[in-house]
Amino acid sequence: MATATPAVVPAASSARGADGILSGRWVRFGIRRAGRLLVSLWVLITASFLMIPLIPGDPVRAALGPTAPPDVVEARRQALGLNDPLFVQYWNYLQGLMTGDLGTSMVSSLPVAETIWQRLPATLQLAGLAFVVAILVAVPLGVTMAILTRRGKGRKTELVFTSSSVVVSSIPDFLLGVILVAVFAVSLGWLPVAGRSGADSFVLPVIALAAGSAAVLSRIVRVEMIGVLDADYIRTARSKRLASWVVNLRHALPNAVTASLTIGGMLLGGLVASTVLVENVFAWPGLGSVMVSSITTKDYPLIQATVLVYGVGVLLANTLVDIVLALLDPRSTIGEN
Repeated sequence: MATATPAVVPAASSARGADGILSGRWVRFGIRRAGRLLVSLWVLITASFLMIPLIPGDPVRAALGPTAPPDVVEARRQALGLNDPLFVQYWNYLQGLMTGDLGTSMVSSLPVAETIWQRLPATLQLAGLAFVVAILVAVPLGVTMAILTRRGKGRKTELVFTSSSVVVSSIPDFLLGVILVAVFAVSLGWLPVAGRSGADSFVLPVIALAAGSAAVLSRIVRVEMIGVLDADYIRTARSKRLASWVVNLRHALPNAVTASLTIGGMLLGGLVASTVLVENVFAWPGLGSVMVSSITTKDYPLIQATVLVYGVGVLLANTLVDIVLALLDPRSTIGEN
């Protein structure tokens, strides 16, 4: 007589169930982040649009100068749509953004989008390289300082590291750029003074942008690494007689870096914004130079567009960091309500 075989739930079935739960959490995570990004974009777009209507006086008159004939001023206002009701201007602005039309320059009469696309690659290169350099310097430096100074060791080393990092991070980026130009370009003649003509022209502006961020982030990595090195699971790893580099790099570093990435994302947004002044120090042909020159000439559509592009860059940088954090630590990020 055949006996009934107890039903056994296959392991693959439970794994699929876990994958389904995890994928559901990822969907909710994606919806939350997309919603926040869309709301932030709407606020940014609205704020950038209101720059021109809220300017005291006539922005066209301010841009063309007090001696411009009234018929020329009126024709330019009509061409820019500034005589339309405010809600019509807003709707036209949104439609233009959807089609890539950022308006027309008041000074050159060229499409603003053309100027943006010509200058954007130089700014992205500068900010991206500075961020990579800041990470490559801050993480190894912070980890090394944590290992050398944990539990009261290396008091002199800690003092030198803390003092020097505070000094470097307190120097404004543009002032550091001026100092670098005076020393390495003018006095020593090792590097170009300004411009974007080759690989050596990246050195000084990248250092000027990356130095402060690297100093701040290295202190954060050190503090996080010290906390991780004293955790129970690290002591367990040491009790298994694992090599020190295995304990530090494979077990401690990922957890320390995960906690530091949030600050790293904020620094990336700051780097994007800092390019405005640094580009002008080094005559870098990017958006920062365009923004300053457009402010000088009161070219409001160009100011409006550059502010919008910089704001979108900061929002995308923060969103990217959220995604990276979720990939590194899904339990604390994906599982949130």
